[in-house]
Amino acid sequence: MPTVADKCKTFRQLHETGCFVIPNPWDVGSARYLQHLGFKAIASTSAGFAFAQGRADGAVPRDMMLAHLHELAHASDLPLNADFEAGYADDLAGVAESVRLAVESGIAGVSIEDGADRKLYSIDDAVARLRAARGAVDKAGGDVLLVGRAECFLLGRPDLDETIARLKAYANAGADCLYAPGIKTREQIAAVVNAVAPKPVNVLMSSGANPLTVADLAALGVRRISIGGALARVAWGGVMRVAKQIAEEGRFDGLNDSAPGTELNALFRDDLKKRPS
Repeated sequence: MPTVADKCKTFRQLHETGCFVIPNPWDVGSARYLQHLGFKAIASTSAGFAFAQGRADGAVPRDMMLAHLHELAHASDLPLNADFEAGYADDLAGVAESVRLAVESGIAGVSIEDGADRKLYSIDDAVARLRAARGAVDKAGGDVLLVGRAECFLLGRPDLDETIARLKAYANAGADCLYAPGIKTREQIAAVVNAVAPKPVNVLMSSGANPLTVADLAALGVRRISIGGALARVAWGGVMRVAKQIAEEGRFDGLNDSAPGTELNALFRDDLKKRPS
């Protein structure tokens, strides 16, 4: 199994050229299945993990999230980018401490949001927080990649100019990769990519309603594509539909769409044999 240093090196190389999809598992099984499919890296999903714990997104405490990141980082051979919300602290020292602990969990990348409690920080405060995260990563002495996120489109301020201004500021503050979840159109994506070049850009694809493909996004200059909590929501969608059918109609035909147990057993049995004891 590759070391954390190996994973960090691989992760940085992925951000240098081309375009890759970084899907979001929420537990060990989903992480290992995504590795089985040939993906080159994975990212945690705060929402997907929260739902699995019977919590709302944003309601997972820091210690629980750190334990989850440690488990996920060591569940597969793939580099893991941590969805670390806004750093789990209000003050700069707290952000730095949280990021230090996240780095120690074995991650290869960490994303810091510029909003909390459904509100955006001022750009000055957000930059200071990003700098605190940058300092914590550098002090840890590793090569963890830092992602700066502009949450404008998710928090009621779908202003592309403000989004770009924030992303530029985060790049100047030390972000290695930039991310504006919620931008969707070719025009928005191209504007962000061009504004922060040559820094790599992550684009979120969380709905099948968006017709853009991996090839389309690559042509726009996007470096990586994540899907957030979408896979977890797909799984929950199946559970909810079938459970409601059983509860409300007394029927079980929804179970016909389930994954074969023999296939899952074979997958994880073979996976376990390949892993060191």
